[in-house]
Amino acid sequence: MEQNKIQQLYTHEDIQKMRIAEKARLPGKNRVEEIKNYARLSGIRRIGIAYCISLKKEAAMLTEKLNDEFEIYSIDCFNERIPSSELLGIEARGISCNPAGQAEYLAQQNTELNISFGLCMGHDIIFNQKSKAPVTTLIVKDREYKHNPYKAFEEKE
Repeated sequence: MEQNKIQQLYTHEDIQKMRIAEKARLPGKNRVEEIKNYARLSGIRRIGIAYCISLKKEAAMLTEKLNDEFEIYSIDCFNERIPSSELLGIEARGISCNPAGQAEYLAQQNTELNISFGLCMGHDIIFNQKSKAPVTTLIVKDREYKHNPYKAFEEKE
């Protein structure tokens, strides 16, 4: 693809976000610090965290790391406590995750950046699609590798 066609793929706002991402890079630092730096440079004040209920303690730790500079709004995946059988229309037990509800709650809080934090496969896709604010992923759900899917590429055959 020629350069002119590539540039047409991006809006002015997209280019601004990419420029800020370049400036926010912190070699040798962790992703949380880069998120904070990106938010600072973007003028973001309100950050949302959509997290898996199984990572409640870790989500609280993330909130602690961010709330010295930002207003933090977090919501677990079991918000509204909807029975799985009701939401999914199938015979199922337990409470269903509610990623659309997470996105709606964070939209009501007027968050300017949302963090996906350990949401299930598929649920993360719905959350990203429904989120009004841009989404960055900090942790992905990986049951085999304790939320570190990179490990699958390090294994020896």
